[in-house]
Amino acid sequence: MSARFALVPGAVLDETGLLHLGNPLTEQRALAAGRAVAPLGDRRVIAVPGEDRLSWLDSLTSQALTTLAPGESTELLILDPHGHVEHAAAVVDDGETTWLIADAGDADALLAWLLRMRFRLRVAPRDASDEYAVVGGTADGLAVASPADPHGVPLVWRDPWPGVTAGGHAYAAVEPHPGADRDWAEAIVTRAEEERIADAAARGDLALAGLVAADALRVAAWRPRWSAEVDERTLPHEVDWLRTAVHLSKGCYRGQETIAKVHNLGHPPRRLVALDLDGSESVLPAHGSVVRVGDDAVGVVTSVALHYEDGPIALAVVRRSTPVDAGLLVETAEAPVSASQEVVVPPEAGATASVPRLPRLSRRTQAR
Repeated sequence: MSARFALVPGAVLDETGLLHLGNPLTEQRALAAGRAVAPLGDRRVIAVPGEDRLSWLDSLTSQALTTLAPGESTELLILDPHGHVEHAAAVVDDGETTWLIADAGDADALLAWLLRMRFRLRVAPRDASDEYAVVGGTADGLAVASPADPHGVPLVWRDPWPGVTAGGHAYAAVEPHPGADRDWAEAIVTRAEEERIADAAARGDLALAGLVAADALRVAAWRPRWSAEVDERTLPHEVDWLRTAVHLSKGCYRGQETIAKVHNLGHPPRRLVALDLDGSESVLPAHGSVVRVGDDAVGVVTSVALHYEDGPIALAVVRRSTPVDAGLLVETAEAPVSASQEVVVPPEAGATASVPRLPRLSRRTQAR
């Protein structure tokens, strides 16, 4: 990330990038309304040029990519032989190169794996992060940024979540889905454009939001992310990732047998829940905090945020057998806090997943 972001008034940065500018709640509101953009220093860019790129990626990943049109957005997962998530990336193609946006903590391992799988095919994956950065926001918000277009197609990834893409399947059984109104896109920009954005923000000509604000909007939309919801046991089914990252009827790929078996014949052993946290103690749990029913540990917190409308919220992965109406306790550095759960992936997801759609009961809904 450009060092020039440090010159923006109020900027707080760490090794991942711009965290906030002093008021994450205000930044969330501006970001959601399209009045700000978020420099996403916790993303990396991988370029995959070559004539065989789409069929090659199709054969390796959970997503059907052979017919991906220039400018079309999707996402992919790379699974281990048992169907567990190893890598994840957002995908956009420009007709000459496929561009992957990956979490910074996963990018090196993802690229190394791709390089090992080239064989004799006409593909040349490379780390393009020295040349390109990523900024996020709504479609209107990103109008202030000029996306890179090395082959004439603007490199803008439009998040398909929470829609159900071709070949996908949704487990969340609430209507409307809390992410239904979320308008999110990520633009790949040149490093020169990133510096222009930083300079404009330092002058007060452009509004920014930090990573804290961007992640809070993600958590409120129940949107899984590699750096948060994924551990060594994660199956896509557990976090409702079949919606946008898995094509259930495409050709063979590593882990496909498990994907089909769990979806058609079984149930995922864990399930994602959304938590409304008791905010009276003003203490948020950390990533990995234990979630309990009474004295029984049933899962862990994967993401946590202070949302500008919903207050303290979190995502957690719990055992499938955890009662859906159970009150939960979440450990914090000071004392356990109580949490009410909203079902994201129902216990019956999988073989018998004919789940009736239910109304969403958020704090905003209850307040009306």
